[in-house]
Amino acid sequence: MNRYAFYVYIVTNPEKTVLYTGMTNDLVRRLQEHYESRGQAGKFAGKFYCHRLVYWEHHQYVRNAIDREKEIKGWRREKKIELIQSINPEWRFLNEDILE
Repeated sequence: MNRYAFYVYIVTNPEKTVLYTGMTNDLVRRLQEHYESRGQAGKFAGKFYCHRLVYWEHHQYVRNAIDREKEIKGWRREKKIELIQSINPEWRFLNEDILE
């Protein structure tokens, strides 16, 4: 059976005031897209400069990743913060860890 990789992630802006939750099958490419879309009014993450990765998780199956993304998107900000702090208590920007 083939193994697949899907990622649910949360990015924030440099001031850490806005959170964006997404899902992708290529986290490196998606982070680059977020970075390149900074300041673009037509895109939520771009409009608010959300390109700093603070949380991610891996899923083998796309359905699980989609369901998890929807679940997290339905949460209040406080619960998302708890999730981020559970693995990244200092809110380090994880982009360099992923892009290496």
